[in-house]
Amino acid sequence: MAGFVQCGCFGSFLCLLGGVTALYYMLKWSWRIWQGFKVYVVSSVYPADVREYGQWAVVTGSTAGIGRAYAIELARRGLDIVLISRSQEKLRRVADEIESRYRRQTRVIQADFTKGHSIYPVIAEQLKSLKIGILVNNVGMNYAGTLVNFLDVSDPEKRITEVINCNILSVTQMSRMILPQMVGRGEGLIINISSEAGSQPQPMLTLYSATKVFVSYFSQCLHAEYQPRGVTVQCVTPFMVSTNMTHNIKVNPLVKSAESFARDALNTVGYSSFTSGCITHALQHIALAIFFPAWLRLSPFCVRCVQRFAQEIKQQIEEKMSQCQKKQEDRYM
Repeated sequence: MAGFVQCGCFGSFLCLLGGVTALYYMLKWSWRIWQGFKVYVVSSVYPADVREYGQWAVVTGSTAGIGRAYAIELARRGLDIVLISRSQEKLRRVADEIESRYRRQTRVIQADFTKGHSIYPVIAEQLKSLKIGILVNNVGMNYAGTLVNFLDVSDPEKRITEVINCNILSVTQMSRMILPQMVGRGEGLIINISSEAGSQPQPMLTLYSATKVFVSYFSQCLHAEYQPRGVTVQCVTPFMVSTNMTHNIKVNPLVKSAESFARDALNTVGYSSFTSGCITHALQHIALAIFFPAWLRLSPFCVRCVQRFAQEIKQQIEEKMSQCQKKQEDRYM
């Protein structure tokens, strides 16, 4: 009889444990769904007024792709724009477009972020008189135009330095430069563009993936340090966006245009300090985390498959790169 009582108690305990566990996961996923709804749906109806941060927005890598889209979207929302990139001619074109379409002030600063420390005193001198409310650290570059092993690029020593200078040094130095005035006013917004490639280790994108992990961690830590002092640091981790870096891949339900992505991502300001930028990219992130986890990505079998795939598409990618280059040249002739 005592044995039956013990079994009954144990069964009741298991039922209670199962019920508590089910309730925990139900509440957890309900909270995540609500957070996602708020960040990606509510934000599109009630976006934050970015003009509250200050008069000027500074955007690095602002002559093409996501950077250009951010600059134009910020101008559309009422900010004056400082454009920083390496091509004076392209800078002037984007500035003229902003001034003519949105009647906002612009300033252009020519700088090559692959060159290291020497460019930052020049940038600081040209920014010192401006009340900067928003900094978009967008400038970045890939290690190669396609999937490659770490050593399989021409002059890897030079390329490594360029990628680290562009993807890591730029984010830290530009933040160091502009953050003090934001802290002094007790308001400001820094947007750091990371990547889905930084969410988990990505063989064949080794250096690019590692630099984007740095951007993600740096952003989250900086936000924790300076949010109490009025400065928001938002990390944006896009998936596939149709830009020169992705060889202008065709826009589809999974691939966003740069303009659409910038608009959606800016809507999330004030709702999340760490965001995929848009709901389709957030859903892709969840799916990849479940069905393509890090242990699988790093397995020898998976790496061999990616290497074979890279060889199969190498010629196709090279042709697309050539076409993109030709289109760029034809557009500006």
